[in-house]
Amino acid sequence: MAAHKYLLLICCMLWAGHAFGQEEKCACCTEDHKAFDFWVGSWLVSNADGTLAGRNTIVKSENNCVIQENWTSTQAGFTGISTNFYNQITKQWEQLWIDSTGGHLKLSGNRIGNQMILASEEFENKMGVLNRNRITWTMNEDGTVRQLWEILEGEKVVGVAFDGLYERVEGTKD
Repeated sequence: MAAHKYLLLICCMLWAGHAFGQEEKCACCTEDHKAFDFWVGSWLVSNADGTLAGRNTIVKSENNCVIQENWTSTQAGFTGISTNFYNQITKQWEQLWIDSTGGHLKLSGNRIGNQMILASEEFENKMGVLNRNRITWTMNEDGTVRQLWEILEGEKVVGVAFDGLYERVEGTKD
């Protein structure tokens, strides 16, 4: 009788180990969720004129559901973070950026080809004109990423807030 109890216990343990050992389905491992993975990594970021703008570390978290950005500028004391995720309801990527000056941006959009293009809602600038922010990250063939932040009036580009080139820090990968 005792042998049957041990056998039953071993069978239950094996079944539990098998049941709990099964991988859970990754809710954020679709191609849509991976669309911004080319930005993941540790980067040195240069301005369009080649001067160093800062360092940026982008990591995936929350079981691959969030891309977290951590920016440190060469401007003393200027830092920022963003949280990026694919919204399964709206079928768009969303970003919330907050920096050490209290500035913030809310953006949404999608990847088209080798570019992630996110834009803000319209806002009224200091002169009463309606503008939008549009930021485009372009995955280049050499592994670098260009980030271009444009100010739009309608669909017309009326300014560039930032034009930077991301170069991967040695030894890091996406």
